[in-house]
Amino acid sequence: MERILLVLLFITGFNVYAQIPEGYYSSTSGLDGIQLKDALYNIIKGHTEYYYTSSSTDAWDILKDADKDPDNGENVILIYSGESVNAAQEYNNGNGWTREHVWAKSRGDFGTSKGPGTDCHNLKACSSSLNSTRSNRAFGENGGEVWYNNSFTGCYVGSSYTFEPRDAMKGDVARIIFYMATRYNGDDGEPNLDLTELILPTTDKQPIHGVKTILLKWHKEDPVDDFEVSRNNAVYSYQHNRNPFVDHPEFVDLIWGNATAIQKVSSEFNNVKCIVKGTSLHIESTISFNKVDVYNMAGQKVSTIQSGGVYEMDLNLIDKGIYIVVIDNDQILKVCM
Repeated sequence: MERILLVLLFITGFNVYAQIPEGYYSSTSGLDGIQLKDALYNIIKGHTEYYYTSSSTDAWDILKDADKDPDNGENVILIYSGESVNAAQEYNNGNGWTREHVWAKSRGDFGTSKGPGTDCHNLKACSSSLNSTRSNRAFGENGGEVWYNNSFTGCYVGSSYTFEPRDAMKGDVARIIFYMATRYNGDDGEPNLDLTELILPTTDKQPIHGVKTILLKWHKEDPVDDFEVSRNNAVYSYQHNRNPFVDHPEFVDLIWGNATAIQKVSSEFNNVKCIVKGTSLHIESTISFNKVDVYNMAGQKVSTIQSGGVYEMDLNLIDKGIYIVVIDNDQILKVCM
């Protein structure tokens, strides 16, 4: 029995990427690997830069927008603790909040200089205490849970000089690191940043950040949510560049994973034909099959139907979008829209 993956595009009304300017990613069509990474660099380079601290618009101001609490517009949400705190206080002599460089500024030694040091796709509102705890540790798993403000945070510090953020931020952190590794490639005097499996000591200033396999894992486990989309739009409104891996999570596998890009959508493969009508999907096969699994493009399973030895099946999917349909076991076809 074959295992078949089909990507199906439902085009009835729902626009997954409504905030992305038309044609923004048109130059990436059909690309993968280094070619896709280079194409994305050419799209997002040359962004509008701001100072770290200034009497005019600066990184503080942008983060007040980007990390704004959706339930309280006067507050920002802190990355590692999840606290909602008053945005206007800023640092406040250590009693307020600070700006966390998710790609640690020492990994490439760019500090807080205008450009990579003030790129607000990489900056997050953070408590001063947890900013110090994270320091320039690589992102990894396991260790002792961090106690802060009279409670455990869901963050962990490892003995091998790693830091694990709370679960709700793992994918966000990963996609920020992927952005930085794409945006900065050594051109125009900028640092040449890259991913690594290495866990560097605190004094090492090499322009590499890890742990790559852990970050790829977190990207899949914690898919893009509304807060992250809103944040991407907010930073774009100032810097005029976007984080591609928030807009198109599938780009991660195409660059650093094992996916293969195929330019056309498949609705028929080998012995299987799929017919889409609104949100209804009809599957026909010349060979009987027993199970259908349906995944969204974040890799989350949204439906499983089992029925022994059938030749056709109807599925009703509530949301419109892009789906991966997996039929039984054996062959895998990976495709990208």
